[in-house]
Amino acid sequence: MIAALMPTYNRADLAFERGEGAWLWTNDGRRFLDFGAGIATSSLGHAHPHLVRAIAEQAGKVMHVSNLYRIPGAEKLAQRLVNASFADSVFFCNSGAEANEGMIKMIRKAQAESGHSERYRIICFHGGFHGRTLATLAATGNEKYLKGFGPVVPGFDHVPLNNLNALRDAIAPETAGVIVEPIQGEGGIRAATPEFLRGLRAACDEFGLIFGIDEVQTGVGRTGTLFAHEQSGITPDVMSLAKGLGGGFPIGAVLAREFVAKHLVAGTHGTTFGGNPLACAAANAVLDVTLAEGFLDHVRDISAYLRAGLTRLTAEFPTILADLRGRGLLIGLGLHIPQADFAAALLAEGVLSVNAGDNVVRLLPPLIATRADCDAGLELIHQAVTKLAVRS
Repeated sequence: MIAALMPTYNRADLAFERGEGAWLWTNDGRRFLDFGAGIATSSLGHAHPHLVRAIAEQAGKVMHVSNLYRIPGAEKLAQRLVNASFADSVFFCNSGAEANEGMIKMIRKAQAESGHSERYRIICFHGGFHGRTLATLAATGNEKYLKGFGPVVPGFDHVPLNNLNALRDAIAPETAGVIVEPIQGEGGIRAATPEFLRGLRAACDEFGLIFGIDEVQTGVGRTGTLFAHEQSGITPDVMSLAKGLGGGFPIGAVLAREFVAKHLVAGTHGTTFGGNPLACAAANAVLDVTLAEGFLDHVRDISAYLRAGLTRLTAEFPTILADLRGRGLLIGLGLHIPQADFAAALLAEGVLSVNAGDNVVRLLPPLIATRADCDAGLELIHQAVTKLAVRS
């Protein structure tokens, strides 16, 4: 008999009742180091005082009114994101998949309204992941995820990451734009090189394409800068955000330059819950912390400290650990053993992690993690790998 809660996840037999900082406690009193952060979402860790207070205060006033009315918190949040980015305007939604759907629609709509209705196809990249809706599954292009859901939504072409020749060969008269993750999270912490991203920007300019960046997992400080693409010195035309933006509260966003955003006039796109007062209170609280002086310096410092320890661990256990990937606190451990075995060993020692493609396990500490948290994590991971090495 099927469970009341649909079995769409292979859930670990753990139920958490409370958290503090980078740590979680189960309802039977066990403590775990959260190096998964809700899949790079709990950016301020658990029970962060400022975030908790902002949500509680807003919940005591008004949680939802719909977008039929002005929402001052959304206006404030949009202006802060515009001030901190390349964008001129922002659309709020509820998730990364919705943000990517919005980005797809914006790219197509901007081309159509600019006299190029034939341009609707979007180039994406092998190993990418953009969501679970029908269109974002098509943008992802993974046969495993597409199987059983009927005809694939048309309009998406896929080429290898970091291959500009393949990218240029794929550009056709129907091509409207490009969507790329600066670092593929689900795909195995595979980074687009700065040279490749700059080449994408140049190709989009040359062929009149709209350059879209998916920063659902990499954005809001995860890689040590507010947005990962900043480290490559490029400016996209449109960008999706979610995950860490709400610190655990559901919110997504599409940030766009005016020439893209101006075509989404009233009636062309919408959302019931997106950008409601409670979600924007959470996201504004996250930005209060993330944009504060010295916070991103902390992310860079703590990631360098943790990576140094993981580099030593990789050298010590070369038959278990293949390589260290990623940037900032988006960390991937490439493995010589099945990822399920490695993740299970971490869990047995009390460390939460997240699997990815390419036989990689992700470590995604909250951005507020301390050196003490990292020391604890490194010790627990060392214990796990030592036991795996003895068994192998």
